Amino acid sequence: MSTTVKEPEQREFTPAPEGLHQAVCADVWPIWTEPRPEEWGGGLQDKTMLVWHIDEINPTDGKPYAVFKRYTASLHEKATLRHDLESWRGRKFSPEELKSFDLERLIGVNCQIQVLHKAGKNGKVYANAVSIVPAGKNQQKLVVAKDYERKKDRKPDTPNAEPMEDESGDRVPF
Repeated sequence: MSTTVKEPEQREFTPAPEGLHQAVCADVWPIWTEPRPEEWGGGLQDKTMLVWHIDEINPTDGKPYAVFKRYTASLHEKATLRHDLESWRGRKFSPEELKSFDLERLIGVNCQIQVLHKAGKNGKVYANAVSIVPAGKNQQKLVVAKDYERKKDRKPDTPNAEPMEDESGDRVPF
């Protein structure tokens, strides 16, 4: 029996608009491992990705724009994930919380994200979440669309709802 794979078709997508947006965390991708760049000491490192839906609708599919941010899965004091979570929470982690934080707790939590565009190596424009802060006071809460299928729940043959490249134009592992 053979197992055949092929490169997926390149899909066109419209990046989320730049600016400050109200958002809701829609997904936390399961952790995967990938090589660490040699200039950072080599070896392997765990990665994860957060997905937010913002308060603007993409006219091409009628769904909220999705914004993605890829992280090293670490709460080290210099880790971007820790910095973004503390900014989002509006407070630092306690020593007890640093022992273990379940990212699944973020699903459905509102915030505001600052989105900026950046061209990838391939020339495509990507929407990058550059800042995450708590939701504004008295803002109506956003909810994740009922028909959104989380990454962990997708069947292997289900087409991805997200672009297959990150902002640098590199392939996103899954």
